[in-house]
Amino acid sequence: MQILYPDIKPYAEHRLQVSDIHDLYIEECGSPDGIPVVFIHGGPGGGCDPEYRCYFDPEKYRIILFDQRGCGRSKPHASLIDNTTQDLVADLEAIRESLDVDKWMLFGGSWGSTLALIYAERFPERVSAMVLRGIFLGRESDYDWLYKEGASKIYPDYWEDFNGHIPEDERGNLIAAYYSRLTGSDELSRMASAKAWSIWEARIATLHTSHKILNQFSDPHTALSLARIEAHYFINNCFIEDNQILSNINKISQIPGIIVHGRYDMVCTLDNAWTLNQAWPISELHIVREAGHSGGEAGNVDALVRATKTMAIRLEEFST
Repeated sequence: MQILYPDIKPYAEHRLQVSDIHDLYIEECGSPDGIPVVFIHGGPGGGCDPEYRCYFDPEKYRIILFDQRGCGRSKPHASLIDNTTQDLVADLEAIRESLDVDKWMLFGGSWGSTLALIYAERFPERVSAMVLRGIFLGRESDYDWLYKEGASKIYPDYWEDFNGHIPEDERGNLIAAYYSRLTGSDELSRMASAKAWSIWEARIATLHTSHKILNQFSDPHTALSLARIEAHYFINNCFIEDNQILSNINKISQIPGIIVHGRYDMVCTLDNAWTLNQAWPISELHIVREAGHSGGEAGNVDALVRATKTMAIRLEEFST
């Protein structure tokens, strides 16, 4: 069983102004001369954690992490202005150029897998490989599973808390109901709604209850950015067309990929990964037997660390 690499500190930290209002936090860890890899975090709105540096051999990889618009250490916090998928794709390309990276590996989980795929389809010549976890394809059925009917049948007790936060006459569209509160002027309602939204996701993110994730997601700073930005993206269908990723999959047909997905993922169901793998034959799918959605679960950590080791060997061989 593979575990995370030991904790490391960044060797460089940067700020990048990508719009009139958005200022991104970026850090680099590992080897400055290593294989460039960018960690694309989930949410949208989740931000990075120091643990995310540790999926990669620091002697092999130049590890680049950044907080997407409106979350983590990027500013302004929880902002929805100029915050779309197209903006985030442009930010990735701006980061690549600012760090003088020719091609890089994309490592993304959950929403991070969505953004990685969309970026790769836009800039395939800039992507050397991908390691993706907990695939989210951004289809209508994927939102319905999480916010209408699906996960609610597996976790009816947790769903009662999430659903019960909204008056009965608004429950036909929970995303819209939460969005109106998360963007409203009532600060108490905004924070209560943010915590209810984030705790629902945290409770179903792991096969076994994780108090660490619950504490992270219920922290007011994280809860507000996660809930506001997720609701903003989801009410706008992530600013992409339904089935867009699969419709453009031919653009990444030559990019190698390893897909890791927990069999008991209740946030992003396994059919996301299965369907992606079927449409992207060069990719490998690793179904983790005893894991849910979180990248921090032992089985997912094992599979992801193995994947980064495998990709390091392949990319080193390709470059020689």
